[in-house]
Amino acid sequence: MLANAGLAFDVRTSDIDENALKTLGIDSADLARCLAEAKALAVSAAVPGAWVIGGDQTLAFDGGLVSKARSLDEARQRLMQMRGRTHALHSGAALVRDGAVVWSGVETASMVMRDISDPFLDTYLATEGEALLACVGSYRLEGLGAQLFERVEGDYFTVLGLPLWSLLAALRRAGAITS
Repeated sequence: MLANAGLAFDVRTSDIDENALKTLGIDSADLARCLAEAKALAVSAAVPGAWVIGGDQTLAFDGGLVSKARSLDEARQRLMQMRGRTHALHSGAALVRDGAVVWSGVETASMVMRDISDPFLDTYLATEGEALLACVGSYRLEGLGAQLFERVEGDYFTVLGLPLWSLLAALRRAGAITS
C-alpha cells in the first residue's frame, strides 16, 4: 500500500507485548490506535531521526475482540460464526519521530458478511490456506475473500489494514512528504 502510494520505506518489526495491551480494557477501536503507537514507538527508539509508521488492526464482533485464528479449523469456525452478520474492523496507524507521537488515528469499516455456504467456505479455505492465519478476520478482501461480503461501509484501505489517506495527510502536515 505504501509503495503504491509512492513512499520509500524499510520494514522493521517491533517487539511489543500485544497481549498486555489487550488486557487493559481499552475499546477495540482505541486498541488498534494504541497498538500502532506502541509498535512505532518501539521501532523509533532504534532509528533516531527517522519517520516511523506503526499500524495494527482489531476486529470487534458479537461484543468482543477477535484475535487471529491459530489454525484453519479455528478460521473455519470464526467465519461460520460471522456469516450473515456484521462486524467492525478497526485500522490504527501512528506516525512517530524520535520517540514522540506526531500523529495517530483509527478508522473503522463495517463489514457485512453474506450468508456463505459450506461449499464456498471449503473452497475459500482451501484456496487461501495458511495465509488467513495472518489476518485478524480470517479473510483477505484482496482476492476470493471479496466474495465473503455483501456490503462494506468504510474505506477500502482501512479494510486492507491502514487508514492510508489520514496517514498521508499526517505525513504531509509533518513535512515528511511533499504536499
